[in-house]
Amino acid sequence: MAIDRKKIIEEMSKVKVTGNEEGLIPAFNVFVQQLPADFWNAFSRRIVNYVPDDLVEAAEGLLFNAANECGYHTGYGIITSNEWKEVVGPMIEKMPEDVLHGAFAVFTAWGWAKSEVIEIVPDEKMVVRAYDYYESDVLRYGRTLRPCAYMIQGVSAAFMDLAYGKPYPDGLGTFHCVQTKGIEMGDDYGEFIVTRA
Repeated sequence: MAIDRKKIIEEMSKVKVTGNEEGLIPAFNVFVQQLPADFWNAFSRRIVNYVPDDLVEAAEGLLFNAANECGYHTGYGIITSNEWKEVVGPMIEKMPEDVLHGAFAVFTAWGWAKSEVIEIVPDEKMVVRAYDYYESDVLRYGRTLRPCAYMIQGVSAAFMDLAYGKPYPDGLGTFHCVQTKGIEMGDDYGEFIVTRA
């Protein structure tokens, strides 16, 4: 594989994300925000913990969808940006698999999760492993009985949508992701399996 994760992480970690005169943060062909991880975690945990038991799966589905849509549009912005073309572009030999490996290196560089693709079956399946992700902070948020890394689930599916779905913007929802392991549940890492929806 020609993708140099270490170099991508090093170079993309240097990208400055600052607001313009209107307070908007244009980066990677999209507008991004810098809210603390606590905001997302408190929001998602409150939603799941305070709905009646019969609505937990529906609430989790909404959290997945929010992350999925965000990951789809932001992911497209990343892989079409000048920063991507300069850093990752020259490393790409095998499309779209190298793009997926590069995207998860960027995901790691930005501090969302120390994550990597460990298996790809082209156009069918991807397995992602994350060793540190902000939704897994057991000391701060406590252990859970259910996996709760909705952001990684949604983004992982979105990246596969971009790789193997219809051309942007019509490929969203082609893939779905299920979290099978989680640090928040006591596992050593999070595992995310993406398959066709």
